Amino acid sequence: LPAPRWPVECEVIQETIEHIEWVPPKPEPFCPPMGPEQPMYTLSEEQGTVVYHCPALQASCFTRARVGGAPGPLSSPAAPLEGPQDTTLLFESRFESGNLEKAIKVGPYEYVLMLRPDLYTAKHTQWFYFRVQNTRQEPLYRFTIANMAKPKSLYGQGLQPLLYSQQDAQSHGIGWRRAGTDICYCHGSAGELPLFRLSWTVRFPHDGDTCFFASCYPYTYSDLQRYLRALAADPARSRYCTVQVLCRSLAGNSVYLLTITGPGGTAGKQVVVASARVHPGESGGSWAMRGFLDFLLSAHADAQLLRRLFVFKVVPMLNPDGVVVGNSRCSLAGRDPNRAYGMALPGSFPGVWHLRAMVQRMLAEQEVVLYCDFHGHSRKNNVFMYGCDASGDDTGTRLRQRVFPLMLSKNAPDKFSFSSCKFQVQKSKERTGRVCMWRLGVSHSYTLEVAFSGSTLGGRKSHFSMEDLESLGRLLCDTLLEFCDPATAKLQECLVEADALLQRRMGGEPGSGGSWSNVSPSELESSTSGSDSSVSDG
Repeated sequence: LPAPRWPVECEVIQETIEHIEWVPPKPEPFCPPMGPEQPMYTLSEEQGTVVYHCPALQASCFTRARVGGAPGPLSSPAAPLEGPQDTTLLFESRFESGNLEKAIKVGPYEYVLMLRPDLYTAKHTQWFYFRVQNTRQEPLYRFTIANMAKPKSLYGQGLQPLLYSQQDAQSHGIGWRRAGTDICYCHGSAGELPLFRLSWTVRFPHDGDTCFFASCYPYTYSDLQRYLRALAADPARSRYCTVQVLCRSLAGNSVYLLTITGPGGTAGKQVVVASARVHPGESGGSWAMRGFLDFLLSAHADAQLLRRLFVFKVVPMLNPDGVVVGNSRCSLAGRDPNRAYGMALPGSFPGVWHLRAMVQRMLAEQEVVLYCDFHGHSRKNNVFMYGCDASGDDTGTRLRQRVFPLMLSKNAPDKFSFSSCKFQVQKSKERTGRVCMWRLGVSHSYTLEVAFSGSTLGGRKSHFSMEDLESLGRLLCDTLLEFCDPATAKLQECLVEADALLQRRMGGEPGSGGSWSNVSPSELESSTSGSDSSVSDG
């Protein structure tokens, strides 16, 4: 499989960055957040010393790409150490999915950090992933990211950053873990684009270690390629799965399409379409997608039944360029591809354009029973879905929109929150994958939102592990079987329950009939607490 292609302006170090997979022996609890008080530093940012600076790209738009990024020798963005007694950390982010633009030392063990906006934009600073070397075990370090873009964040509700120690990985088999105390998410600078600050303190586990920080478990384009390579080399799994290139991205990276089905071909079977990573900073979606693929391609009896009943069309990474360069939200077009469905721009947004065209072709011949787009969410805990409810539809159709998420909540009671699901189709979401597929004729079209943090359900108040995220894929498969079961007892039970929930929401009695059926989706959702019209698909 070809190596990732980068914009020619991007410097890329030659080292291969890989991390072991690890599940903590017990759930990692949320960390009580600090109040909104800003931490004080020994020096101001203006008085501090810039110890790492990877300057923003000069180009205003994408022009061309090559394997390995910028040709020629690399610059030295990190300040050199003055000797063995120099305790300055050495920062680096010029690797796949990395994001850190600048580090300013404002005290012996205090650093203010600036993230790089999405390429060819001036905004969308959320995803971070960077390396530090020359660590010391004893001192308490403080890091502050000074240019976070969103006014609200799960860091204000107990989310901790992720830390990876190379020494612990090599010596003890320990991978990514939650770390950081005194976590504060607060207002930063005002101005044309108001910014917000994320601050945390941490002790490193070893002297002289190489460590990484990330906002969510990284899953890179190369990780996907390694997965596909292992799949192709496995004679059992590759019998059920063909891997094709749906299209090439702007940079020339492959957007892969997996077709999974059992013996007998595709004729007469219903189709399920799934996609992930249209937003590159939502890497939890890739771990859920991997769990989905692992289960579908397994020898489990339910997986065999799913392959016999359905054709699965899966695009595991819709925006590989954004993933490669470490963007939070955009592709190399400098815009959010999940607001570009329905636009006749195959040259600007090839992944979403070709996915939409493929679904349109399939709908002419087969029923597409479900579309699910895997995302991450930075402001709400738990897992939930966005669906499509049109107030002009009949009551039965509107109820059925809610049944799949309700079934999933019963299969994943410690992870999935049905009360957090939304079904309103806002005007601003018309060009999302979810709404576009529904408008094309996919009757059940959803965005699966996976919190960056974890779960508050079933007695939990803890972060999601990689295992938690991967289990969502299997739970989605279980729910699909129940949803399409010819024996409809469970479906009918959920229809009755969904109706009762909506009646209660509007203050009516369950079974009293029709009190909500003429109510618009926006009114239904505004009658609940916690309605958040500003949340995005992903």
